[in-house]
Amino acid sequence: MTVSAMKVRDGARLVYEIQNPDDGRKRMVLIHSLGMDRFFWSPVIERLADDAVILVYDCRGHGQSDKPEGPYRIESFADDLSDLLDHIGWPSAIVAGASMGGCVSLAFAAAYPARTRALGLIDTTSWYNAPDKWEERAAKAENAGLKEMIDFQVTRWFTDSFRRAHPETVRKSVEVLLANDAAAYARTCRMLGACNLTAALPHFKMPARIVVGAEDYATPVAMAETLHRNIAGSTLTILDHARHLTPVETPERVAAEIKKLLEMAGST
Repeated sequence: MTVSAMKVRDGARLVYEIQNPDDGRKRMVLIHSLGMDRFFWSPVIERLADDAVILVYDCRGHGQSDKPEGPYRIESFADDLSDLLDHIGWPSAIVAGASMGGCVSLAFAAAYPARTRALGLIDTTSWYNAPDKWEERAAKAENAGLKEMIDFQVTRWFTDSFRRAHPETVRKSVEVLLANDAAAYARTCRMLGACNLTAALPHFKMPARIVVGAEDYATPVAMAETLHRNIAGSTLTILDHARHLTPVETPERVAAEIKKLLEMAGST
């Protein structure tokens, strides 16, 4: 993949990469979770081989992209993706995201339904209904730093057995988290605390696949069931023995779900 950058409408610079030649195959965007970056999807992309041309990027406030002053709004993240698609010349794409990336995917589908060929919602929700908890996390990041969140995060991200069996993967995820700018992380936490896209769900007409880890207590199965209940024609897959970061913990199963999403989507 070649690393590129572009500026969105408010001047913020986004860093992105495109996997595989854009030669007529289906076009897909994969959006990372909170505190991660575009490399979050690498284990899944490896398993997709030549199934699609795939765009990954660092959301604003993350990775190598700009970290502008706040407040952040989920609608701005959706506009960022629209501007990025304009820049690379994609009228539409299959859009999938995990956790925060799922919220961005929902916001994009709500604002730009004609550009959303299909929707993949992984370990995510339309509404956390916990602004106080998100404010608490934001304040902790600002005041104590991201190191204080490591134990809290890794137990939410991965099952106990996975952490024991794959310490190197856990370590790499922690390193990505710690590389974040604490202020930008806090702005994003507050954005997620304010995000409520539930009212948009009944209006979605595009194919949608919903995936969640059976042991996910960050966005539990009940939240995935709400998405499934409100998005007509959607499918719901619950992955046993997995927690919140299923694209990292069970990339083979998430890749299989994305391949099914590609099958559901019309040609791009």
